[in-house]
Amino acid sequence: MSLRCYVGLGSNQAEPAKQLQLACKALDGLPETRLLSCSQLYRSKPMGPQDQPDYLNAVALIETSLAPLLLLDKLQQIEQQQGRERKAERWGPRSLDLDMLLYANQQIDTDRLRVPHYHMHARPFVLYPLAELEPDLIMPDGTPLQHLLKKCPPLGIEALADMPAQG
Repeated sequence: MSLRCYVGLGSNQAEPAKQLQLACKALDGLPETRLLSCSQLYRSKPMGPQDQPDYLNAVALIETSLAPLLLLDKLQQIEQQQGRERKAERWGPRSLDLDMLLYANQQIDTDRLRVPHYHMHARPFVLYPLAELEPDLIMPDGTPLQHLLKKCPPLGIEALADMPAQG
């Protein structure tokens, strides 16, 4: 059975727009998965140390039959294939960051995975691209996405353009 999942994409290294474009292509190439849509690109300031480039962010909507932890493994493989090095520095620069934001209407809390993604309710660079894809989305706890948007103004993010064409 295929489920709809939302994946957050972010990059501030190694040609970020190209990184996000390649990530969308890789998501579409996962087994038992297809890319349904991807938001436009958004620029945002880094969450952590400010001595790094701005991030480009987007949200992808996929349909998948992969179990949550297997999907997480596949997302981390894509990150690694695109040059991500996991370092001890939290919120440091990265070539690619893929976060499972929502997995259908499920709530998951394990050592490896927490869905809905923690703190997404306070991250405009996640909520606004998500709302672009599905403005009437209801979170697994019953909270309307529009309610979260009212509490999280789009300060510090800038809508840029549609995702570059894949080629």
